[in-house]
Amino acid sequence: MDYTEAQAAFFTDRPGEVHDLDWSTPARRLRDAVEPLATICFWSEPSYDAYAALGLDFLQGYVYSRASVLGDVEPAVAAAAFGVFEPGLVAGLFASARETASVADVRAAKERGAVAALRECLGEPAELAEVVAVLRRATDAADPTGRALHAGLSGLDWPEDLLGQLWHACTVLREHRGDGHLATLVAAGVDGVQANQLTELWVGWDALAYTGSRAWSPEAMEAATGALEERGWVRDGGLTDAGREFREELEATTDRSVAAAVAAIGDDLDRVVGILGGWAQRVVDRGWFPPDPYKRAAG
Repeated sequence: MDYTEAQAAFFTDRPGEVHDLDWSTPARRLRDAVEPLATICFWSEPSYDAYAALGLDFLQGYVYSRASVLGDVEPAVAAAAFGVFEPGLVAGLFASARETASVADVRAAKERGAVAALRECLGEPAELAEVVAVLRRATDAADPTGRALHAGLSGLDWPEDLLGQLWHACTVLREHRGDGHLATLVAAGVDGVQANQLTELWVGWDALAYTGSRAWSPEAMEAATGALEERGWVRDGGLTDAGREFREELEATTDRSVAAAVAAIGDDLDRVVGILGGWAQRVVDRGWFPPDPYKRAAG
């Protein structure tokens, strides 16, 4: 898959009547502000070009660059850390990419592409040092215990470039929440394919429209639908009241999992989220993050 094909596959609106969800908690406001800045290392053309120079296509670049923070691990470990993708897809992409480029090379390409993309979108904002300092308070307060991707990122050296530090901080906070969400799913007895279905129905996308994009087989999706129906969360292709309440509680629990990081930002939250949100919108306007705001909830 090249960059043009990736844009066509992932940047189009999902079918369905999107619901009005509560985006107002401090943790979710922070999530939405950092997501386009953190994932510019996957979605931007400079990042794609950096991976392509190593011989990687779009999906290989996404999987290997994200999983590279784990080190040279078994492909199954990378698949487990991603959680909500079909494991064979992640493991296969990781294994093939690792045969093509080293962990050190893909880590360097990831930072190089992200910084180049941010510089094109943002230039050198006057508030950059201030925002980075606040975000570093949050990353210092974020406990990596039980969080594989967060722990891997936390073990890396901080970039020297301030834009690199902005990107790294946003990525740490993004994976901190993502790892916390995955732990929440595991504790609730929800597997990866069921998690995708709950999210897409909560958002309001058509049933299986999003789940299918994560490479789950028709048989796996059918079995997951049956399991969700048995638990009383899905009926007639939509969430029941109990299912909606359960999915909202999953998000609330995920919010609680990042409470220490949010608390470390303290009274600076409104100002910093406002600045980050403006920068994130520049990334979206440049075409380097999917325009559907609900993509930020789905990860």
